[in-house]
Amino acid sequence: VKQEVGEMIQLMKYQQMRKEQNKKTSPVSMHMVFSGNPGTGKTTVARIIAKMYYEMGILEKPDIVEVDRADLVANYIGQTATKTKAKINQAMGGVLFIDEAYSLYTKETERDFGREAIHTLIAEMENHRDDFCVILAGYKKEMQDFLDSNSGIVSRIGYTMEFDDYTNEELKQIFTGMVKKAG
Repeated sequence: VKQEVGEMIQLMKYQQMRKEQNKKTSPVSMHMVFSGNPGTGKTTVARIIAKMYYEMGILEKPDIVEVDRADLVANYIGQTATKTKAKINQAMGGVLFIDEAYSLYTKETERDFGREAIHTLIAEMENHRDDFCVILAGYKKEMQDFLDSNSGIVSRIGYTMEFDDYTNEELKQIFTGMVKKAG
């Protein structure tokens, strides 16, 4: 993940340099998918990316709005788009982090309001591609199923990062650091 973030930042810096020199740049989507098990650092990395994008001048604020299905999907027809747009507007200029994003799509029924949230999100990701960053996060298999459910989502994603579980040695180092920090 560190290597992928580093490469992403290098590309963003290169694009900024070309813009400053009035050279042609190719559009790069800053929207991302983070897949992995809980506790692997997805939310932490999202917060770091928000700060880095802000410090680089890509985003106008370092803020991250963390949401899940309940924050985007309403119980009645027509209310989901309004609810989803409200969270997008709150995140505008920063990062919208959607945890367990796969829960917006259910195979069981066509009448699920999560699809309305997805369609609203796709439109806003395109219409405001340079104004905010969307990070979709969740378990690896479920996120792949989610991405396979709608090609519009995939076409707006610039980066996909897989977060591996920590090894026993890494967990030991984390624990040791926490113990030392706590005295």
